[in-house]
Amino acid sequence: MPRYRLLLEYDGSHFSGWQRQPDQATVQGVLEQQLLPLCGHPVLVVGAGRTDAGVHALGQVAHFDTPHPRDPQVFVRALNATTPEQVTVLKCQEVTDDFHARFSARYREYHYRLHLRPTPSAIQRHRSWHIGRPLDINAMLQAGHSLLGIHDFSAFRAASCQAKSPIRNLYRLEISRHNDELTMIFGANGFLHHQVRNMVGSLLQTGTGRWSAQQFHQVFASRNRNLAAATAPPWGLYLTRVAYEGDSLEPACAFAREPNLTLQR
Repeated sequence: MPRYRLLLEYDGSHFSGWQRQPDQATVQGVLEQQLLPLCGHPVLVVGAGRTDAGVHALGQVAHFDTPHPRDPQVFVRALNATTPEQVTVLKCQEVTDDFHARFSARYREYHYRLHLRPTPSAIQRHRSWHIGRPLDINAMLQAGHSLLGIHDFSAFRAASCQAKSPIRNLYRLEISRHNDELTMIFGANGFLHHQVRNMVGSLLQTGTGRWSAQQFHQVFASRNRNLAAATAPPWGLYLTRVAYEGDSLEPACAFAREPNLTLQR
């Protein structure tokens, strides 16, 4: 049975997350709904990451199977014509049946956007987290350095997380500012439920001066979620990249090499 790989972007503010839910608009749900008439049978669309309600994607990957092969561009054109305008299929390609959007992934990358100007943005309201004050980026970089490498991330793990192990390898952490926008980039072999948003919430404690870098390190080392800061809201989070064996990650660090332990500004 032919298998197809999709590259997707979507505005998560219009959906109750990725995963199909009864009587709720979800990304998986709308894709499966529109693939049904195209394929002539119910289709299961498997995503690389189950993004929460309000979380956006610029590089989500998914796959589906159908016994009725088509030119991949037919799926691109048809899905972009029938799914809500908040979902775009960027690419479709036929892949081997051992490819799995979730389990074959070797690297995932998320961006988190913060808006720093004093007044909120009418345009970016659902696309970034309005902080409304300057942040000490140096303090955030100093605190974040301890996150890089292979660690137990229990301090930033949601209570509902179903992962068997809290151990993850964080390859990339970058923080940069452009005018009133601060972007934090996290790249790892995988993430726990709410891990990125929980790390952002705690890094902001150092950025605002409520915590020192040493306090951040102590919270992380405690492996106690109750000691960490509140979870950052979903609307600043973007799934930007999912990579597989053979995929290029330039200019990001490659998952096949040693982790890049240099924090960039």
